[in-house]
Amino acid sequence: MIAYIDGKLTYKDPTYVIIEVGGIGYQIKISLNTYAGLAEGERCKLFTFLHIKEDAHTLYGFSELAEKNIFLHLISISGVGPNTGLMILSSLSVPEIQQAIVREDVRTIQRIKGIGAKTAQRLILELKDKLKKDVLIDQANVSAAPHNTNQNEALSALITLGFARTVAEKTLDAIIKREGSHLTVEEYIKLALKSS
Repeated sequence: MIAYIDGKLTYKDPTYVIIEVGGIGYQIKISLNTYAGLAEGERCKLFTFLHIKEDAHTLYGFSELAEKNIFLHLISISGVGPNTGLMILSSLSVPEIQQAIVREDVRTIQRIKGIGAKTAQRLILELKDKLKKDVLIDQANVSAAPHNTNQNEALSALITLGFARTVAEKTLDAIIKREGSHLTVEEYIKLALKSS
């Protein structure tokens, strides 16, 4: 619902910040990694996730989109709520979380407060394949950033249009093999829509 908040950082604590936008102060829970990257009193932008429960509406903020994406993966697992997701992100960096899950490193994950053996194994079982793809995309982004940005934007657009993520990924992979990776976002989308 709220994709990001961009404003003046008026208060900073290791667990939350208050960002003022248009005279309104938004209290946003953050990880230690995000906390370390913020300077008080400066303008800042946090990518946000709004968690709604019967008794509370809580905003969670992330300095990088990659951190927000990992958070969303983590909380999709049964038994891992937003506070546990934030604890994981405060204990390990995004690359460390990806590597621990992809390499099936149960011990590293279990060292995080509140994560037991069963939850660590569930995280690995359910996220390993998803995060392998993310790691491959991140590695590919280093070598061909403009093209992969177009591919990622096309993927997001296709998902918004109602494609299942796996179907959209396979369709784009087939287009890239056939046409190459030099296409614009619009060209990727048009070709994907024609092939479905």
